[in-house]
Amino acid sequence: MDRKLNILYISHYYPPEVNAPAVRVSEMSSYWANQGHHVTVLTGFPNHPKGIIPEEYRGLIKSKETHGKISVVRTHVYAAANKGFFKRILNYLSFMFSSVLIGTPIVGKPEVLIATSPQFFVAVAGYVMSRIKRCKFIFEVRDLWPEEIVAVGAIQNRFIIGLLEAIEMFLYRRADLVVAVAQGTIDTLVRRGISRDKLVLIPNGVNLEQFNHVNGNGSVKNKLGFENKFVVSYIGTHGMAHRLDTVLDAANSLKENDRIQFLFVGDGADKENLLKRTQELNLNNVYFHEQIDRGRIPAFYAAADLFLVPLRKADLFTRNIPSKVYEIMAARKPMIIATNGESRKLVEDSGAGIGVTPENSVELAAQIKFLSENQSICRQMGENGYTFVLANASRKRLAEDYLKVLQNLVKNGTPGSKLIFKRNAESTPDVQKERQVQELVGS
Repeated sequence: MDRKLNILYISHYYPPEVNAPAVRVSEMSSYWANQGHHVTVLTGFPNHPKGIIPEEYRGLIKSKETHGKISVVRTHVYAAANKGFFKRILNYLSFMFSSVLIGTPIVGKPEVLIATSPQFFVAVAGYVMSRIKRCKFIFEVRDLWPEEIVAVGAIQNRFIIGLLEAIEMFLYRRADLVVAVAQGTIDTLVRRGISRDKLVLIPNGVNLEQFNHVNGNGSVKNKLGFENKFVVSYIGTHGMAHRLDTVLDAANSLKENDRIQFLFVGDGADKENLLKRTQELNLNNVYFHEQIDRGRIPAFYAAADLFLVPLRKADLFTRNIPSKVYEIMAARKPMIIATNGESRKLVEDSGAGIGVTPENSVELAAQIKFLSENQSICRQMGENGYTFVLANASRKRLAEDYLKVLQNLVKNGTPGSKLIFKRNAESTPDVQKERQVQELVGS
C-alpha cells in the first residue's frame, strides 16, 4: 500500500471563484484528500473576476479554512478586476509575495509542491517555497505565459517580454516535473529544449457526476423565457482571448430569425465592450446573464441547445483545449468550436461538434443556422461527446493518474519508468479514429 503524501497546491484561483483553474485545483485536491492524503491549498482571497473581495475577508492578511478534507490557506492579494493590464499584474505580484512571506510559515512541511498557472508568478512563489521547504517542485502549465498575453496584445515591449520569457525558461528547467494540460504545450516545450523526461500530460477533465441530470432541468430556459427558442450559449470568461465580438456579428446576421436566441453567461475584461456593441447593433436576440456560482452551472447547460467555444486567431490557441469543451460533452450538448489545432481536432474526431474558422462570423452564423434546423444531428453530437468524455476525461480517473505521478516522483525521483504512447481506437456512432493515449508506467 502506497504511503500517504503531504501535498501543497498553490493556485491564484480557488472556489468560490469559478474559472477553470479553480475548478481543476479543487476537484483534484478533493479526490486526493478523500484518498487519505494531506492536501493544503495556498491561494488568495477570492476576487475574480470583478476585483471585489467578499466582506468576510476584508481587512485580513491571511486566513485558514477547511473545505471538506482540504486545508485552505489564503493570503493577501491586491484585488483587481479581470481587465486592465497593470492592475492585473499588481494582483498577480501581490499574491506571489504574500504567498511566500505569509504562507510559507503556515503551510506545514509538504513533500511535493504543485504551482499552477495560468500566470507563472505563482510558479515563482512555488519555486522559492520549494527551496525553503526542501520538497519536490511541480510546475503545472495551463497556458504558456507570457506567450498568451503577447498573443492577445496585452504587452508589446520587447524588453519586458524577453525578461518574462527568461523567467519562464528558468522555471521549466528548475522544476522537478512539468505537468501540462495539453499535448501541444509539451511539444512546444520540447522544441524549446526542455527534456521530455520531465514532461507529463494530465489534461483537463470534468466531474461527470455534476452533469448526470443536466438534461432533466429546463427551469432556467423557462425562467428566461426561451422555452420555444433554439438557445446558442457561451458560458465562461468574457475576455480578450475569446473574440466574442465575432459571435455578436453572427447574431447580427441572424437577428431576423426569431427562433435563434444567444445567451452569454459570465463576466470578464471585455464584457462592457460587448454590452456596448450589443446596444449599437440593437441585438434583441442576445441576452447577457451575470456570472453564476459553480453549483448552478449544470442548470444553465440544460438551458442551451448549442454551445460556442470561440478563440482568437493566434497560434498559441491551437495548442490548448479549453476545459469547457469537456463540460459541454458531459452535458450531452453539441458545440461549434471556432479555432484550429488540438481542440478542434478533438471535437471533430469525437463527433461532438463542428469546427469553424476563428474570427469568421459568416461561417459561424451559417453553422448555427444549419444546426438549428437539424436537431437530430445536435442530439447525435451530444451523445458522441458524452461517449468520448466518459472514456477519456473523467476528473476522477485523471486525478488517479496525477496521484501516481506524485507518488512515483516522491518515491523514485521520476514520474514513472517512462512515458509510453500507444494507439487506441475510439469509436462513436459516427466516428472511428485513432488517437494517442498517454499511460504512466510506475517503477
